[in-house]
Amino acid sequence: MVDLRRETGDAYRVDCFEANAVNYGAPQLRERALFVGNRLDRVVTFPPPAHGSDDTEQGKLFRALKPYRTLRDAIGELHEDNPVLLDFSPRKKKYLAMVPPGGNWRSLPPKLQKESMGQAWYAKGGRSGWWRRLSWDLPSPTVVTMPNHASTSMCHPVEVRVLSLAECAAVQEFPPDWEFAGTVLEQYEQVGNAVPPRLGVVAGDVIARQLDATRAKKVKANGKGELWDKAQAVFAPAFRKVYVKSHVRTRQWFKAGTVFVWDQDGGDNRHARYSAVGRAQRGRKPPLP
Repeated sequence: MVDLRRETGDAYRVDCFEANAVNYGAPQLRERALFVGNRLDRVVTFPPPAHGSDDTEQGKLFRALKPYRTLRDAIGELHEDNPVLLDFSPRKKKYLAMVPPGGNWRSLPPKLQKESMGQAWYAKGGRSGWWRRLSWDLPSPTVVTMPNHASTSMCHPVEVRVLSLAECAAVQEFPPDWEFAGTVLEQYEQVGNAVPPRLGVVAGDVIARQLDATRAKKVKANGKGELWDKAQAVFAPAFRKVYVKSHVRTRQWFKAGTVFVWDQDGGDNRHARYSAVGRAQRGRKPPLP
């Protein structure tokens, strides 16, 4: 990574914002670090989340956040005659058929967990994507480049198949007529590697506001290369990192044999849960939404 201050003789100051697209209306959890450098002697600020929940008393009193947008909001009305699919193998579909909407590998009986995951079953942490079936009523997890992999599974909530290319693009909020090129794998990679356009709009607005304000009186540094941050009433360093509530959890995957929904809207969701073993395991299809 290039150090703008060093490479330009301290001409730039940089603000880095850790943000999550779901907080600004995207229907997926997607954390990103956004760097904004400027030579205008300005301290850049990033807008607070507009969606989600704020369980602080001050947040409840002064801010009314919109609810998170969900997978259903993104693809619930999307219908395709010939979907482009980087689909699961028959073996993977065998296990995914046993997982209920919103569940993952923990929804399988222990014997099948070990059988299907091999040595990965003994690993610690980072396994929430194994045999994952998505939920209509929660934001999508981060769209990945290989949604058909066992450990990064993005299985449709009610059909035993991977999310189609168009569905992944809709979760990313690409325009519906956007065209992708190359092989099926390359097209999925283009979608999975992209930054959500919505987050780009938010970042663009941040930059536009700074450009619109360039005629304002410049703030002098305090002799240490720091600028006065009016919003926070402090001197800001030449480089700073700002956390904008980027880590968002909508699930508590497993507790005492049950898969729970966790803090989606700031309310008490302890009653909301998914069954530990799906109906499909007993020879029936998962329930329709």
